[in-house]
Amino acid sequence: MSARENKLQALLSPTVEALGFELWGLEHLTQGKHSLLRLYIESEAGVQVDDCAKVSAQVGALLDVEEPISGEYVLEVSSPGLDRRLFRLDQYPSYVGEELEVRLRTPFEGRRKFKGVLRGVEGEDIVLLVDDHEYLLPFGDVDRAQLTLRI
Repeated sequence: MSARENKLQALLSPTVEALGFELWGLEHLTQGKHSLLRLYIESEAGVQVDDCAKVSAQVGALLDVEEPISGEYVLEVSSPGLDRRLFRLDQYPSYVGEELEVRLRTPFEGRRKFKGVLRGVEGEDIVLLVDDHEYLLPFGDVDRAQLTLRI
């Protein structure tokens, strides 16, 4: 996560938690002077459309007051879904045995993209089984990691 995303996470987490949800993760995408702030919220009871609307209203009001994003932006609130993206290292252990697609910022052993089964976490590394070979991928180099749906 970028420094800007970390600041947004710190600002928005208390509001989302006060509404009874976990801020699973967020993305702040910019294109020119326009940007998109996408929040993913989670709850043990699940996430409904009304929940997203409630969080959007509260977070939108907070963003209007604090103004952490300059220029125009669109706010989206969603559940992480079944093919959820993993944002933090502490999210990985719950998905041991699941298939992941991982994209790194810099090549590791000549590759940036990996698709395999999550075997676990060792320290700051993600253990991924790809074609009968285990890779220890440094979490700090992960650009994006997402569960893949098995059909």
